[in-house]
Amino acid sequence: MGNSGSAVKVCADHQGGINWLSLSPDGQRLLTGSEDGTARLWSTADSQCRGHFQGHESYITFCHLENEAAFTCSADHTIRKWDVVTGQCLAIYRGHTSIVNRILVAKDYLFSGSYDRTARCWSVDKEKQIQEFRGHRNCVLTLAHYSSRDVLEEEEEEEEEEEKVSRDLLVTGSTDCTVKVWWVSSGRCYQTLLGHTGAVLCLILDAPNRELFSGSTDYTIRTWNIVTGEQLKVFKEHQGSVICLEV
Repeated sequence: MGNSGSAVKVCADHQGGINWLSLSPDGQRLLTGSEDGTARLWSTADSQCRGHFQGHESYITFCHLENEAAFTCSADHTIRKWDVVTGQCLAIYRGHTSIVNRILVAKDYLFSGSYDRTARCWSVDKEKQIQEFRGHRNCVLTLAHYSSRDVLEEEEEEEEEEEKVSRDLLVTGSTDCTVKVWWVSSGRCYQTLLGHTGAVLCLILDAPNRELFSGSTDYTIRTWNIVTGEQLKVFKEHQGSVICLEV
């Protein structure tokens, strides 16, 4: 971009506001989810629309792009998986009873959070719900995922005998001002992190340092020890809601 600040490329085929962007791992394609209820796939090389994904019955809240598949979630209570080459809808994940706010793809799992106060885990390939995480008092807005192998020492893992089969954990942030950590295999809540006084809008994990960061409408960012649940630091300089975090 030069001194004029002019746009390098413009992608302008949507008929409504764009709620989310997702770049493919290889950087060659961009997925956009819109208020018009569709998602579009763009070539980053020439800004041309290469795919138009239609089928949702309401606006798209979030989208995620991999090299061979695209995922979208919507106010129509569903999540969809799409073939990025043909534009065909490959799967529809049904079960939420309100707007789906966020999705996260990790390994063979698809996680989702909703205004119905639950998070859910799905089999990516089988279109089947595996687990439901119920305990928040209000809507689930943001998600993170990790394995206890990434953060726990061997002797600490032995204390969690009940969860030996699967060491995957899901982290959820909610408008009830809490962050919760769940065992994926059982749906059991492992920890509830208390401290925020506003809705938790974003989460990011720093597994090597065993730390979780959360951002909120209370204008703060908080750092937590992901193993003990202890609140480590509070960052207070923002004068408005914290909506996105990166490590």
